[in-house]
Amino acid sequence: MKTEITTLCYIEKDGCYLMLHRISKKHDLNKDKWIGVGGHVEDGESPEECLVREVMEETGLSLESFAFRGLVTFTQEGYGTEYMCLYTAVPCDGEIKECDEGVLTWVPLEQIPSLNLWEGDRIFLKLLENKEEPFFSLKLTYKGDTLTEVIKNGKLLNV
Repeated sequence: MKTEITTLCYIEKDGCYLMLHRISKKHDLNKDKWIGVGGHVEDGESPEECLVREVMEETGLSLESFAFRGLVTFTQEGYGTEYMCLYTAVPCDGEIKECDEGVLTWVPLEQIPSLNLWEGDRIFLKLLENKEEPFFSLKLTYKGDTLTEVIKNGKLLNV
């Protein structure tokens, strides 16, 4: 199986993250989930170039600044391995456009835990809140949709 490299960005403004409710694509691994914006790194592209391109394509926004906050390794039986570069960002300018992958919504940070999220996303979203830890490495192992193992900075955590 091929190893994938992806980006995911949580754009922050006025105490909210721009969240994408994935309801539009057929055969979507993230169907009905709420996630940030991002996508697959293309051949010859750096993760940062992918981030800027994907944010523009999905939202219509250009980024003022962004921070590389974490490297998340996903493994899942039958899926392979994905390395996701996780960013937080501040929008520069542009108007939010319709996204063909779902509905974009500014969600207040305190309401995010009540959304339909992957269990692993709950973990790294909590880590993003911690400004004292500017960067982390996280390995999330799934069996189907169930999170079975979490390793943060090389140490096994209780699931």
